Amino acid sequence: MIDANTASRFARIALDHVGREYPHKLDQVLMGSADVQLPRALHPAFYGSFDWHSCVHGWWLLLMVLRLHPELAEAGEIVARADATLTPANIAAECAYLERPGTGGFERPYGWAWALALHLEAERHGGAGWGEALYPLAHAFADRFREHLPRLTYPICTGTHGNTAFALLLVLDWAEANAPDLADLVALRAIEWFGPDRNASAWEPGGDDFLSPTLTEAMLMARIYDAETFRRWLDGYLPDLAAGEPTTLFTPAIVSDRSDGKIAHLDGLNLSRAWAWRTMANTLDGATRVLLRETADAHEAAALPHLAQDYAGEHWLATFALLARLAA
Repeated sequence: MIDANTASRFARIALDHVGREYPHKLDQVLMGSADVQLPRALHPAFYGSFDWHSCVHGWWLLLMVLRLHPELAEAGEIVARADATLTPANIAAECAYLERPGTGGFERPYGWAWALALHLEAERHGGAGWGEALYPLAHAFADRFREHLPRLTYPICTGTHGNTAFALLLVLDWAEANAPDLADLVALRAIEWFGPDRNASAWEPGGDDFLSPTLTEAMLMARIYDAETFRRWLDGYLPDLAAGEPTTLFTPAIVSDRSDGKIAHLDGLNLSRAWAWRTMANTLDGATRVLLRETADAHEAAALPHLAQDYAGEHWLATFALLARLAA
């Protein structure tokens, strides 16, 4: 889990960027000159953090640490800013943006999935009202997943935002609590896409990966399958895991320039691998469990000191550090 000092550090990082409008990278298709507006006008709830999805999961981080450590020094600021940001009016404007022409691919699937994760966490805060405010946005994205997943012939197995398995991990958590039909669809598609996979080649990392395609898929299948079925699947998917092979998966990525937004993704890769290794270790035992935990620790240690070294990583890395810590 996460201790209070670490939670406070992560909260401070997130509070410094969720309301920071610039620099900002829009995900927008312009249909005419009238579409050219400032980020705050287009996205009154999620205009910060360099891009929309990072703002969304920055809020997920804040609500998560608030629930886990309500005594945090930052708690009052988190609540006040959430009350001012996660309002029905702001979320209605975010929903209205989705009705614009040309928004079918907006934040698909990464931002869609994080919006569901944020709603799930907001619901856990009871009478705060944030869950109720976010409800229409979450269900709009759930509907998009219902439409999109049956049409997606092939999963996207990249190490960046398009990764299908990562999105389904977040969707599954939300759907199990809010939409059993969508949970069933996620499980069906995951088994169809990934169930037959064997002898993963692990040709990674790529130069701007923040996810491991190999390990993210394995994490998803650990959620889909029962423990025994997952172990059998894993034996075929990574048959030399106990021997520390493929070595590329066990070696933390080198980050040569943390001011370069793409290269800085590799800090995220180390953190998301730590999350994956710990998640998988929890399903195993003996020497393999120890190996995976040690590998996770090495990956986390490679990235944790650098969460706020440059805004290229500062606007998002703490979220993945939190994921890694929650799996410990």
